[in-house]
Amino acid sequence: MRKRKQEKRYIIIIILFVISIFLVALSFTMDKDRNLTIVEQSIKDSGLFFNRIALSPIHFVQDKLASFKDSRKLYEENKKLKAKEKAYEALESKYDESLKEIDEFKKMLQLNHNLAEQSYLNATVINRNIDYWYHSLTVDKGSKNGVKKGMAVVTSQGLIGKVDKVTTFNSTVKLITANDTNNKISVKIKVKKKYIYGLMSGYDSEEGLFIVDGISDNSDIEKGSSVTTTGLAETFPSGILLGKVESVSRDNFDLAKTVKVKSEIDFNGISYVTILKRGRSK
Repeated sequence: MRKRKQEKRYIIIIILFVISIFLVALSFTMDKDRNLTIVEQSIKDSGLFFNRIALSPIHFVQDKLASFKDSRKLYEENKKLKAKEKAYEALESKYDESLKEIDEFKKMLQLNHNLAEQSYLNATVINRNIDYWYHSLTVDKGSKNGVKKGMAVVTSQGLIGKVDKVTTFNSTVKLITANDTNNKISVKIKVKKKYIYGLMSGYDSEEGLFIVDGISDNSDIEKGSSVTTTGLAETFPSGILLGKVESVSRDNFDLAKTVKVKSEIDFNGISYVTILKRGRSK
């Protein structure tokens, strides 16, 4: 039933469309210079009116198709822009990483220049256990390269640790941020023209500061004073930077001082290191 009604509606629209076209065509065949009668004006206006009604669905569909095409075009362009944006972000990330590596290489070259009187070996960090992040890391040099247990390991910003285990091709470096009783280091603090000696006994992971105690000297220690290794033990040569003085406090009896030292090293982002061999290079 509904189908028949739709068919009748379509027939009526087609008839009106044909009549309107006929009336419009008839109006154009008439003499344009003469005045139209009231009947002719009515017929012309009616024809144009029915023509607009009959063509309105066609115009509607055409407008929708044009709008859809424009939307589709905008969608495709937006998709291409998003793809280019992701590619740009990937390139930017790679560029930043390359700049970081170049900066580390420059610092390593400067360190090599400063170590001209010592025997050194550059190495790359290849593994780091997340459960022992501040305890140790593994580098790509081993006994084949002359690495031995106990050798000091540094970066351009200072001391990071010592070689703890050695295999043929790799070595494990025990970091100075590892808190244990066997990780104490003899250090000296430069105060004006003299040095004050102490013992680096621990690391405060919350503050990111090293703890130096056992200082009985009454001299004032200023913030920013350099803290370096003494060379009194065989492990670390003298003069390797540990960091700068961050704060100074006294014990309850006012007999000894405790100094907190801040290292310039980012222990979360160590990628390249230098192993200091014993003796001089030949």
